[in-house]
Amino acid sequence: MPETWWRGAAIYQVYLRSFADGNGDGIGDLAGLRSRLAYLADLGVNAVWLVPWYPSPMADGGYDVADYRAIEPSFGDLEEAERFIEEAHALGIKVIIDVVPNHHSDQSEWFKAALAAGPGSPERERFWFRDEPGDWKSIFGGPAWTQVPDGQWYLHLFAPEQPDFNWTNPEVHAEFHDVLRFWFDRGVDGIRIDSAAVLVKNFEGGDPDGYTDLPEVHDIYRSWRSLADSEYTDRIFIGEVWFPDQERFARYLRPDELHTAFNFDFLAAPWEPAALRASITTTLETHAPLGAPPTWVLSNHDVTRVVTRYGREITSWDHGARRDGFPSDLELGYRRARAAALLAMALPGGVYIYQGEELGLPEVDDIPNELRQDPMWVRSEHTVPGRDGCRVPLPWSGQEKPFGFGTGEPWLPQPADWNKLTVEAQSEDLGSMLSLYRSGLKLRRDLLGDGTLTWCESRDDVLAFQRDSGLVCVVNLGAEPAPLPPHTEVLLASGPLEGDELPSDTAVWLR
Repeated sequence: MPETWWRGAAIYQVYLRSFADGNGDGIGDLAGLRSRLAYLADLGVNAVWLVPWYPSPMADGGYDVADYRAIEPSFGDLEEAERFIEEAHALGIKVIIDVVPNHHSDQSEWFKAALAAGPGSPERERFWFRDEPGDWKSIFGGPAWTQVPDGQWYLHLFAPEQPDFNWTNPEVHAEFHDVLRFWFDRGVDGIRIDSAAVLVKNFEGGDPDGYTDLPEVHDIYRSWRSLADSEYTDRIFIGEVWFPDQERFARYLRPDELHTAFNFDFLAAPWEPAALRASITTTLETHAPLGAPPTWVLSNHDVTRVVTRYGREITSWDHGARRDGFPSDLELGYRRARAAALLAMALPGGVYIYQGEELGLPEVDDIPNELRQDPMWVRSEHTVPGRDGCRVPLPWSGQEKPFGFGTGEPWLPQPADWNKLTVEAQSEDLGSMLSLYRSGLKLRRDLLGDGTLTWCESRDDVLAFQRDSGLVCVVNLGAEPAPLPPHTEVLLASGPLEGDELPSDTAVWLR
C-alpha cells in the first residue's frame, strides 16, 4: 500500500469495550479484536482506529488516561497490542490509535505527584492549578474547576477525573513527543488526536471559551508533524476538530500540520439536499487549496446512531443538544442510512465507519438508568442520557444474548431483537446492510477514494455527481421518484429501483 494510503482510506472505528470479548468478562478486549480481524479484512477496510486502549479508571470510557505507554489490563497487555498490530499489518490493515493530549487521569503518576508536591511545585506546573477558581464551565456540565485538600483548584474541561495539561510547560511537550515515538516504534501507522483544538488556554479577558482554537495550538501540531516527517515518514495525524466554520477547520490541515481531520460538518448536516450539497461543496472548496483529502463521517462513539437519527423529525446533529428519546421511524431511518452510506463512500477522500454502522444498528434509547455509565449522565444530574446508547456491544451470532459478543454478561445490555442484526444473520443476506457495505467498500477500492468530483445536472432534491473513474452517484432525497441519468450499468443501489427511476431516500452507483 503506498504511503498516501490514507488519502482515500476506508477507516473502521473500533470501540474496544464493545467490539468483541475474548475472555468472557463482558468487556471487549484485544483478544476479541484479534479473533475478528478476518471479519474486518473481509469487510474491506484499509485501517482500524481504536479509541484509547491505555490503563484508565474509565471515568470517561478510557479518555481519562493513566499511562500512555501501557495497555488497560481489562483489554490485554503491551505484548498483545504488538501482536495485534503485527496481525493487522499481515492482513493489509493499518492501525490508528487515539492520543489524548488535553487531559490526563487524576489517577496518573503525574497528577498524584502534583497533589503530593503542593502549591507552587514543578509537579503542579504540568497542570492548571489556581488559588481561586475561574468561572469556566465543563463541557460535560457543571464547573470546570475542582478544589483539592490544600485549597487550590485545578482545571478540567471535561470530568473532574480529567485534569487538563498545561501546554505552556516544556515538560508536557517533551512527554508527548516521547509518547508518539513509543507507539510509532511499535508500528502504529497513525494517531487520532482527541479534542485537538482545546489544548491551549487563555485565562485573560474573561472569555467563557478561552480555550478553543487559540493560535498557539497550531505550533504544537507543527512540532508533531516535524517529528513524524523527520523520523517516521509514513505516519499520519488525524484531528478531532469541531467547528461550524470550515475556514478555521481547514487551518489544521496546512501542509506542516495534520494530515486529515474529521469532517463533523457533514456528520451534523440534516438529511436534506441543500444542506448536504452545501456541506460537500464547502468541504471540497476548503480542502482543495491545501491539498488535503476530506473525510466523510456519518457516526462515531459520541453521536446518536445514524439509523435512529435519520428516522427522526429533526435529522441534523447538534453536539450540544442531544435528542435522545425522541421518536424515530426506524424503517425510514434504515432506508436513509443505506443511501447515506453510498453517498459517503462515493465522495472523494477518506471515509470512516463506526462499528455497527455496517450492521444498521439503531441507538439503544432504553438502557436502564442504573446501568448508564457515561459521565454526561451523571454531570447533567440525569437530564442527558449520554452516549451509552451508541456504545452497546456488537451482535455477532446466534438467537440469544450476548449474540456471540463473548460468554459473559456484556457491560451494557443488548436489545433482544438484535438477533436479526447479527453478522451471522446478515452475512448470507444479499439485501442486508452488511452486504451493502461489503459491496460498496469493494467497489470503492477499485473506483473511488481520493480524487475529485463533478456535479451533474439534477433536480434540486437530488444529489448527482461523477467521480474520476466515471462512476456516477445519484441520491434522491425528494418525496417523488427521480429519473436516472443515461448509464450502461447499475453497479450498486441502496434499495430496489423502479425501472429507470430512483425511489425516494435511495442512492445508486452507475457506470
